[in-house]
Amino acid sequence: MSDTLSPALRIARALDAVTGRFGQACAWLTVFLVLGTALVVVLRYGFGIGAIALQEAVLYSHALVFMGAAGWVLQRNAHVRVDIFYHHFSSRRQALVDLLGTVLFLFPFCLFLGWASWDYVGNAWQTHEGSNESGGLPFVYLQKSIILVLVASLLLQGVSEAIKAVCTLRGRGEAAVTHG
Repeated sequence: MSDTLSPALRIARALDAVTGRFGQACAWLTVFLVLGTALVVVLRYGFGIGAIALQEAVLYSHALVFMGAAGWVLQRNAHVRVDIFYHHFSSRRQALVDLLGTVLFLFPFCLFLGWASWDYVGNAWQTHEGSNESGGLPFVYLQKSIILVLVASLLLQGVSEAIKAVCTLRGRGEAAVTHG
């Protein structure tokens, strides 16, 4: 069936694949979150040992799980939605709501967040900002860069969602749905 897809839907599928794989990779970090947090607790309360670097690694992973997987969450339609009327709409009307929401809210939000955080992230990279804590990780600049990862993943998935919505509005919607 993929050989009958329009070029636009092929682009949407490719973007979905990138966003999906990256989101799944970020989701696997939750295993590290659980194990790392448990180890920090055991070390601190069982042995009286502080593990600042491990705590910070857990914090970095936490940020990546939530911000890195945001595009995947959007792709799977698992984001927070105040759904009073939407689920009663036809697929064409849902596509119109999705398209308008993407163009009027998601894209401007992403562009504003990218613009507002660019200097913040750039300054951290310029100085190779590290932890203020003794024994902390020297990679704060990488953690701050996760903000731009959020912007990129949401923009990529937003483009895919907009393409699928336009295809649905044009009557090619049966092939546009790729959630999951």
